[in-house]
Amino acid sequence: MADLEAAVQKFRTAEAGVARAQERAAQIVADARGKVDQARAELADAIRDADEAGMRQVDIVAATGYSRERVRQIVREG
Repeated sequence: MADLEAAVQKFRTAEAGVARAQERAAQIVADARGKVDQARAELADAIRDADEAGMRQVDIVAATGYSRERVRQIVREG
């Protein structure tokens, strides 16, 4: 009987661990997405600065990997 109780307790503890891990994982993903959003905004600012400084669009495209149209959109948004 003691083995069954111990096994049940171990199982419940393991299940609770999954829920806690999922909560931590969700927070890690949310933090990472926030960092991506911040980096994207900083990149857009840098693209606008490069454009204003006279950098050729083809060079901005090569440096960022963005399409020409995306670079134009970012410049216009600023």
